[in-house]
This record gives sequence, structure tokens and C-alpha cells, in this order.
Amino acid sequence: MSKIQMKTPLVEMDGDEMTRIIWQMIKDILLLPYIDLKTEYYDLGLVHRNETDDKVTFDSAEATKKYGVAVKCATITPNAARMPEYNLKQMWKSPNGTIRAILDGTVFRTPILVKGITPYIPTWTKPITIARHAYGDVYKNVEMTAPKGSKAELVLTDADGNEVRELIHDFKDGGIIQGLHNRDESIASFARACFNFALDQKQDVWFATKDTISKKYDHRFKDIFQEIFDNEYKEKFDNAGIEYFYTLIDDAVARVIRSNGGYIWACKNYDGDVMSDMVATAYGSLAMMTSVLVSPDGIYEYEAAHGTVQRHYYKHLKGEKTSTNSVATIFAWSGALKKRGELDGLSELVDFAEKLEKATIQTIEEGVMTGDLAALSTLENKTKVDTEEFLNEVNVRLAAMMN
Repeated sequence: MSKIQMKTPLVEMDGDEMTRIIWQMIKDILLLPYIDLKTEYYDLGLVHRNETDDKVTFDSAEATKKYGVAVKCATITPNAARMPEYNLKQMWKSPNGTIRAILDGTVFRTPILVKGITPYIPTWTKPITIARHAYGDVYKNVEMTAPKGSKAELVLTDADGNEVRELIHDFKDGGIIQGLHNRDESIASFARACFNFALDQKQDVWFATKDTISKKYDHRFKDIFQEIFDNEYKEKFDNAGIEYFYTLIDDAVARVIRSNGGYIWACKNYDGDVMSDMVATAYGSLAMMTSVLVSPDGIYEYEAAHGTVQRHYYKHLKGEKTSTNSVATIFAWSGALKKRGELDGLSELVDFAEKLEKATIQTIEEGVMTGDLAALSTLENKTKVDTEEFLNEVNVRLAAMMN
């Protein structure tokens, strides 16, 4: 069988630890036998980010703007413990945060449902898509330690050089301060991305913040969403038979838990980070959730919603077998290949990506799965396999579909 030819490269962002190992396995077992894979490669592993003073992360984001589609492996955002482990020059910022700030847009995260895995919340019979704002807030913060006796102020200087000052706190004892920001333009892009995605999916949009407490910051989000909806989308939503409503974040959590799913839950950046992990875990596994960043100008970056699986990586380094779930990383590749095929008019590449997803789900539903799913699955006949065995089992089904 001749390999599928690609017209335009994908931007490929390699990552860290166990997901880096899986990344190469997926390419070797599931992609390269079928596709003449064209990628522009960037090594976002922590070692290389440190060597390049994190320039490689910025370069990968600019390449994504150039080519329009990227696929990203999970990466380490270092904490203090990582400094000596990797001999870091500094505690580099989240590469995801850097890339999202450059591309702007919204991250849509949706659980992958399979037979045999019952959500912890049994009423969730349909997927809940988390729409996470991808710019600003705590991910672009400025932090300082406030010594005892210091005074912290918020200072705003307008275009004419006039200052407005607000006292944050007079520190009789020591403390900490943090400065957050966001941009009206980015919030508006977030709103439009959510509304457009809702129209495409024919699903309701729920949006929630804490505007009762944050009367300027969070209220700004609420006002921009409502203004854009009323002026640009209300009639379209009415015609599509879907709705948009706003509520407080605490009320939204209660509604979500009681719901059947099947809607888009729009969240600010940090809320989306936390709630997408909660939703993914409640559906079964963090490794069973797709994640795609969509920018306002139609640029797509696909990734898994989970981390680098550090514990399994240390086992792998000792030569021990691991049973690491690769589904979300497979779907990151399939999502990127499908979008590349759509943009380039390559129906055979789209078809391959869809078959790769079907083969992956079929493998699990036929009882072959990694340890995390084996512990959850209600299927009577199931077999726990290791990381590489699972990918080989997927390939057996994929090869049959391709032939």
C-alpha cells in the first residue's frame, strides 16, 4: 500500500518524560507505516528549552501561525524540585501558557466516551465540552514577595501619563502579591469562539465567573459575553434551537453535577484548567480527553489534556514495563492530521485520521486496554496490556480498516 502524501507540514512539538516515549511509539507504529509524514519539528522537552533559553517555545508558536496546524506532546512546567533535577537556568514558564498567549483563542476539551467505562456521575450520558480561555489571568501573572513593613499598590498610568493608584495591602507582616490582567480583545475572541463552536455542535453554552466578588475583572468577562451574544448571536442561537446563559461559577458547578451533559461549559483560564481535569476524571480518565486550541484567525493546536506521566517515566527508566494510556495523545495526532487534511483538501488523510480514532476506540471496546481503564471498565472479558502492546493492538485494527 502506497503511503498517503501530505501537502503541507504539521508543526510537531515534542515533549517530556513518558509522553515523549509514547510520542515516538505512536509515530513508529501508527503513523509512519501509512503516511509520508511531513512535520516541522520543535523539541519542547525541558532539556532543550533550557538550552535555548526557551526560545524554541516561541519559535514553535510562530511556526504554528505560519502553517496553521500543530500537534503538541505533554511538557513539564518546572517547579522548585525540577531545578536541580534538570540543572535549569531558571524556573521556565508553562510552554502551554506561552503558546496560548501568542496564538490567543480558546481551548476546547472534550472527553472520549467508550463502552464499558461508566462515568462516576452516572447521569452524564453525553460529553461535556470545557471551553477554556487561553490567554492571561494567572498564566501571565506577575508575582512578588512582600517583606514585613512594605506597602503594595496597584498603579495604572494612562496614555497621557496620569496615574491612578489603589492600595492593595499594607503589610504589617510579610506576605505575597500577584498581578493579573486580561484584554478586551482576547475576551471577545473567547466569546465568539464559544458561540461559533456551539452553533457548529448545536449545543448550549454555559458561562460562569465570580462577578459578585470580582466586580470589575470578572464582570468585564460577563459584560463582553452578553454584549456579543445579544448583538451578533442571539438570532442565530434562536434559529438553531440552542441557548446561552450566564451564572455564577458555584451555581454552574452544582448545575453541571446534576446535568446529563451535552453542552459547552465556557470557563476563564484557571477555572477551565481545573474543571477540565475534574470533568475528565469523572468521565473515567485524564488520558481520555481531547484538547484543541482554536485561535480567532483559524489556527489549530492539538494536544492531550494530561501531563507527562512522571511516575511511569521513572519506571520506564528502570527498565520496567508500564501500562500508560496513550489515547489522548493518539487523538491529538488524529485531530491534527484530520484538520490538515481538511485544510489541504486531502480526503484520504481525513479518512485515515477517522479510522485511527475508530481503531483506538474499537480496541478498548473489545476489551484490550491499559491499566487505568482496566480498573474502570465493566466489560466482562478484558485484557490489561502494556504501553506498546496497546499501540500494536490498535494497529492490528487500523491495518484491517486501511486494507
